Parts: sequence; structure tokens; C-alpha cells
Amino acid sequence: MTKTSKTIRFSGVFIALVLVLFAGKTYSQSTRDLRINEILVVNDSNYVDDYGQHSGWIEIFNSAYNTVDIGGSYLTNDPANPTKYYIPKGDPITQIPPRNYLVFYADNFPTRGILHLNFSLTETNYLAIYEGNGKNLIDAIKFGPQSPDVSFGRLTDGYHEWGFLEKTTPLANNYTGEVISAGEKFVEMDPYGVGMAVIAMSVVFAALILLYIVFKNTKRIYSIDFKKLLRRDSGKVAVIEKATEIEISGEVNAAIAMAIHLYISELHDHEEAVLTIRKVSRTYSPWSSKIYGLRNQPR
Repeated sequence: MTKTSKTIRFSGVFIALVLVLFAGKTYSQSTRDLRINEILVVNDSNYVDDYGQHSGWIEIFNSAYNTVDIGGSYLTNDPANPTKYYIPKGDPITQIPPRNYLVFYADNFPTRGILHLNFSLTETNYLAIYEGNGKNLIDAIKFGPQSPDVSFGRLTDGYHEWGFLEKTTPLANNYTGEVISAGEKFVEMDPYGVGMAVIAMSVVFAALILLYIVFKNTKRIYSIDFKKLLRRDSGKVAVIEKATEIEISGEVNAAIAMAIHLYISELHDHEEAVLTIRKVSRTYSPWSSKIYGLRNQPR
């Protein structure tokens, strides 16, 4: 294996490693991104459904960054019957936007619409959602005794920690406290911007070092190697140890410089013929005499 081939292989491996490190993990976003986010078992005077009734409800959260259709999946409150309620396909209401919510009503009245389930949450302490094949579990929760009008949910949307929420938040963020952004936290830690300057300079120098390493090891790929030039002749590979360097004479350089100068200054060796058209004006026109042949319009 030649030195150039080794260099090319090393550069390819290096670039592949860089792409793997910086690309991160990527997952397909589908019903696997759905989460049971909040439930209200005993609804005495809380959220009402589209029929004006107080019933238990279930909030499903789409943790993905694209729209996910929950249609075709199953909701159940019975571990032995994972396909208890089938969510019909083809209805726009089952399309959950990115990082958004959908509420189902556990009122045991499925004839009221797609969002009304054929079971209630007071029957058991179990709730699960399954994929369309009825076998793959997407998410499940077991809950204990519930208080009236107090919802039980994830303390942060989509995360693992559950608890009783201070406020019921159907179709809204479960966390109702003050949200401090990452920028505000960083300002508290670095009020004078010294840390930010150090991080910025570190990123710049790291990028320069990375570019130096990449170009240093890939320069032979993009340039002609005059020391070893491969040539195929009748099925055989011959190696030319060194290519002959072509010297350009001064006369050729002078001619090239003159051509560039003439092109820039727009000089020409041969001028085209110039046509001049002179306009001849006449004070008298045959049409002007027609005015004497006109009669006044009768009144």
C-alpha cells in the first residue's frame, strides 16, 4: 500500500470519527415519543369535556419535534387487555403537534367521539398506551389513591419523575413555576462575561487546530503528487518518479501580461467603421399646405 493510499484511508477514518462525535444520536420520531403526561381520576369540579361533563381525563404529551399521529394506537386500563380502546386513524384530531398535548376523557362513553374512552380511571390503578400491533408498550403508569380535583403527572413534561401537581394543567405545561432560562443561569454564574470569553476563545482555537489537522493529513488528496505519478499503459502500472517541470520563458510572460492589459483597458487592434447619421430638418413639408384646403366647420 502506497503512502498516499495510507494517507487517504487515515483521513477518511478521521473525518468519519469527527462526524460521529459531532452528529450525536439521532432517532426516528414516531409514536414511541408519546408519553402519558398527566391524569385526573376524580373530577368533581375541574376540567369539563366537550359535552360539559366532569369526567376523568388523560393527557398525552408528544415529546418529539415533529407531528406524531396517535391514531392506530391503543389505550387501556387493563394489563391483560392491551387493545381495550383503539384510537381510530385518519382524523386530524389525532395529529399531535411537536411538543404539544392531547386530552382523552375516561368517561366510559365511546359513542361521544374519538377522544372519549370505553373505560374510566376509577376502575383500576393502571394506565398504558400500546403501539398499533397491540404488543409493543409505549408508556404505562401505576398510580395510588387519588384526591378529588388533584391531578397526578410528570413534574416536568416528558420526564420520569411523577407527583401530585399544584395545579391541573390539561393541554398545558405541567411545571407552573418560574422558568429560568439557560442564559439567565449563565449570567448569574458569570456576571462579567469572563467565562463566556474563555469558552469562545477555546472554541475558536479548537476549531483552528481541528482544521489544521484535517488539511495537514488531506493535502495530498487535493494536490498533484509529482514525485509519484501513476500511469496505466497496456494493463500495467508504471511509476514516474518525477514529473518534468515546464519553465515558462519571459517572452510568454510578457505576451500574457500584454493581453491582460489590453483586455482591461479595452484596446483594439482594428476599429470598426463608425456610421454617422445627420438629421436634415426641413422648414416646409407638403403636409403643411393641406391646412389651406380645409374649410371651417359650419355652425
